[in-house]
Amino acid sequence: MAFKDEFKLSCHAVIFNQQQQVLLVRATYGSCNWGLPGGALEPGETIHQALERECLEELGLKVRINCLSGVYFHSAYNSQAFIFGCEIDESAKIMLSSEHSAYKYSPIDDLSEVQKIRINDCLNFSGYVKSAAF
Repeated sequence: MAFKDEFKLSCHAVIFNQQQQVLLVRATYGSCNWGLPGGALEPGETIHQALERECLEELGLKVRINCLSGVYFHSAYNSQAFIFGCEIDESAKIMLSSEHSAYKYSPIDDLSEVQKIRINDCLNFSGYVKSAAF
């Protein structure tokens, strides 16, 4: 297998509610799976700018970025995902874009194994950025 030196880059927000459930959005395209808010970087954007833009587009909200908790390589997609711990105001009203059909707050135990790793790394952030490959 040859090493690829170009990757798709994406950034995603981990947002918890008071019950320590994580915010997920459901896409209207592709496999329509539940996932973290966020998406691909556009040319010239930093990962922080991309995350802020994606959350504003997808949720209709500005997020407060607290930390970069992890960087994960997904070999099936040849992509690097940057995961950030974020906050939104408790009173904020989520306004989904046409790219998403629903949102929910999910208990961590209900997530896939890959999602659990990314979420738990964020929840247990201690100043060190985690990294893993899937």
